[in-house]
Amino acid sequence: MLVNLIESVYRLLWGDLFTIPLGGGIGISFMVVLLFTAGIWFTCRTRLLPVRLFRDMIAAVCEKKQGRDGLSSFQTLVISTATRVGMGNLVGVVAAVSAGGAGAVFWMWVTAILGASTSFIESTLAQKYRQPDPLYGGWRGGPAYYLHVLAERRRGKKLKRSVVAALFAVSGLICWCGISQVISNSVSSAFENAFHIPPLTTTLVLTAIAAVIVLRKNATVKSLDVMVPIMAVCYFVITVGIVLFNLPKLPAVFGRIFAEAFGLRQAVAGGFGAVLMNGVKRGLFSNEAGSGSAPCAAAAAECDDPVKMGFVQALGVLIDTVVICSCTAFLMLLVPQEITEGLAGMDLLQTALQYHLGGFGVVFIAATLALFSFSTFLGVLYYARGNVAYLCGDNWWSQTVYKLIALVMLVIGGMQAYTVVWDLGDVGIGLMTIFNMIALVPMAKEALAALNDYEKRKKLQ
Repeated sequence: MLVNLIESVYRLLWGDLFTIPLGGGIGISFMVVLLFTAGIWFTCRTRLLPVRLFRDMIAAVCEKKQGRDGLSSFQTLVISTATRVGMGNLVGVVAAVSAGGAGAVFWMWVTAILGASTSFIESTLAQKYRQPDPLYGGWRGGPAYYLHVLAERRRGKKLKRSVVAALFAVSGLICWCGISQVISNSVSSAFENAFHIPPLTTTLVLTAIAAVIVLRKNATVKSLDVMVPIMAVCYFVITVGIVLFNLPKLPAVFGRIFAEAFGLRQAVAGGFGAVLMNGVKRGLFSNEAGSGSAPCAAAAAECDDPVKMGFVQALGVLIDTVVICSCTAFLMLLVPQEITEGLAGMDLLQTALQYHLGGFGVVFIAATLALFSFSTFLGVLYYARGNVAYLCGDNWWSQTVYKLIALVMLVIGGMQAYTVVWDLGDVGIGLMTIFNMIALVPMAKEALAALNDYEKRKKLQ
């Protein structure tokens, strides 16, 4: 019953809203329309911010923390990168290529470039409307909080809770439970292929270790400061090395990506529609732009100007998809198609690594995925803090209950089929995006005004 409900909502959000009568029919979903329209609009309104102000993004990441409480700009980038790089760049890209072929990579790039401006808007608003966090210390915020502000303005009175804000918070918690399923499913599959360990054993061990870390009252994210940069750099160095070793094949890979991106060569049944849909879905899952996840970390930063935090998260989107996602895609696409034909999920990625690095490749990706998974799990639980507090108030019992639910989802995900575990995450992230856009569209002018003020002050310096 529950599975049928999830699949019904999934089809409503990601199924064909209408069909363009070209090349046998191109199915376009509601989420594609929403994300592309918002991304193009915000990119135009910010006057190509990712290109114009790229140097300002770098400078914002390097700024020191302004106060003792809260997080630095770099720490918020690390937390958002923990969830993006972990599941998005490995599992997300694998899912995109498995279901949509090489052309899906192109649409992931497009989603990221358009999404950088969207991420700037939402993160700037999150920083502007953050609140003190009496339970954990520092600050908290995100779409639930600026949606609450918008509701109070429209109602003309103070509210204890807003319906739309509460719906966003619930959607976020659903999404992050879905991500917990993807984590255990991917790790158990990787360890079964690498070490022939039964999925149930891997899942139970993973859950037990996760429980020890997260069930403390104030589970710290400081471990991410060390874990994420090291694992991201190691993975990046290995993948770049493989790409450079196969440099003569790279033009053919780009040719395949662009050819399949527009349905010129069919990668899967469904043609262009499947390529576009899977690229956008997995692109959003990877970089999270517009979904409202990263603003939960952006709100926690100690920053003297909300615009700078918008820059930090916009840069995170570009790093995530244009750089690191591309590395994962190239790992798979540099392998002859006859070797990977018919493979999906972690089987596809591990076969690709085995082709490039031999037996070490299978072990390397299993160990890397395990580390990425821990960082992702910590990251999504950090996101959940503010949303749980908005729904249930400032108390430890509600925080602990959600952590227990997330741990249960780890167990469930490890024993489900690979394609099934994505549906819950896709439903959650789709609903989050819809509710987030309800606030972003009318409140974007505040972020744009802050950006204009920033640029005026910059000229006077």
